[in-house]
Amino acid sequence: MRQSSLVVVANRLPLDDSAAPDGACEWRRSPGGLASALHAILQQTPATWIGWNGGIDSAPVLPDIGTLRIRPIALSEKELRGYYEGFANSTLWPLYHDAVEQPVFHRDWFQTYRDVNRRFAEAAAEVAEPGAAIWVQDYHLQLVPGLLRELRPDVLIGFFLHVPFPPPELFMQLPRRTELLTGMLGADLVGLQRPQAAHNVAQLATKLLGAQATDDQITLDGRVVRTGAFPVSIDVSEMAALAARPDVVKRAAKMRADLGQPRRVLLSVDRLDYTKGIEHRLTAYSELLRDGRVKVRDTVMVQVAVPSRERVDSYRVLRDRIEGEVGRINGEYGRVGEPAIHYLNQPFDRADLAALYLTADLMVVTPLRDGMNLVAKEYVAARADGTGALVLSEFAGAAAEFEHAFLVNPHDVDGLKATLLSAMGAEPADLRRRMRAMREHLSGHDILAWARAYLTALDHTGRLAAGLLR
Repeated sequence: MRQSSLVVVANRLPLDDSAAPDGACEWRRSPGGLASALHAILQQTPATWIGWNGGIDSAPVLPDIGTLRIRPIALSEKELRGYYEGFANSTLWPLYHDAVEQPVFHRDWFQTYRDVNRRFAEAAAEVAEPGAAIWVQDYHLQLVPGLLRELRPDVLIGFFLHVPFPPPELFMQLPRRTELLTGMLGADLVGLQRPQAAHNVAQLATKLLGAQATDDQITLDGRVVRTGAFPVSIDVSEMAALAARPDVVKRAAKMRADLGQPRRVLLSVDRLDYTKGIEHRLTAYSELLRDGRVKVRDTVMVQVAVPSRERVDSYRVLRDRIEGEVGRINGEYGRVGEPAIHYLNQPFDRADLAALYLTADLMVVTPLRDGMNLVAKEYVAARADGTGALVLSEFAGAAAEFEHAFLVNPHDVDGLKATLLSAMGAEPADLRRRMRAMREHLSGHDILAWARAYLTALDHTGRLAAGLLR
């Protein structure tokens, strides 16, 4: 077994579901997401990625992706239901997103979650070189840092939470709250998206564990755990280059023609998830149509809803509700050959996404709660000509960085309607000023800046960041 000085541990492998014709594996990229965030860092860096390959009861040997070695973890049907669909996505996910959907607590799920986390930890312990850095990703694997601390006390352990970390009063609802918090604090560095999240962790460490805690340091059992906000970002140069490609520009022009050359195109790109505020957005747009503030003949909305967690009951119900509402709106306000909403429940490749970003006059990103939202950043990166408007939820982590967006409370449908109208009616000079400010911020806070900040904090010698970010 070859060992690595850097090991990434994540729920999923960053792979396409099918191999390329030559048998090589390729990156699986989705709107935003972990694989996109780490792509620029790891595509040319010797490392090992441990994760589930998406199948049941199988962990086939998979080829490397460039210099990245792949170590698959097998999940049984029972484990998939208990660990992934159950505790991770029916308990932790809704609770970490302000309980937008009611969390479900089943005692059996946590045992399965613990068992699977141990399997990930054991795999990481096996492939890590002495003194290696192991970088554990996200809420699926919150027990892994503590388990690694027991198995390999010689390694550096980093943990990064890509989703929000909830306020203490919500986290305290978890039946296994102490074990989850202790597991996460097995890391040397806990990275979070926002300073408030670090504050929440410190409060809980004091309350549940009796630790001495500040917002950037927790002392537990004589060991210091550092915490901090490291807002994740995107590969800005990659998206800018993609949006400038002649074939992508041509594709964007064709998309606009296919939409009927409307005066305005509103675009939303989300995973199909109840945290994304899709239903609130549809309600607001429907009422603008009803009130005659928006006309189908000159304005069109494109809603991309990438399929997500289709085996989880609440997601199937959500899909049915959204598709029913889109059908109602189109039936009531659409015209022959002119639907009010173009609804696409399918994944898009990167070139098509870039073309959509170029097509959109308004990018509407209105989650009810989101750790960051990289789609908002991708849109800004794609708009090299300085045009376009970003309507952005106050409850997305990106709002702290994009104060020049049209910020909105998505729970307030009347406020959302007013903000959409303000963005649609804004003067071109105002839009250029806003976009210029957002692009300037993003250029200095790209994915490499994020990785450099996090990895330098994890390894104060600087060797880890220097080796990764050559």
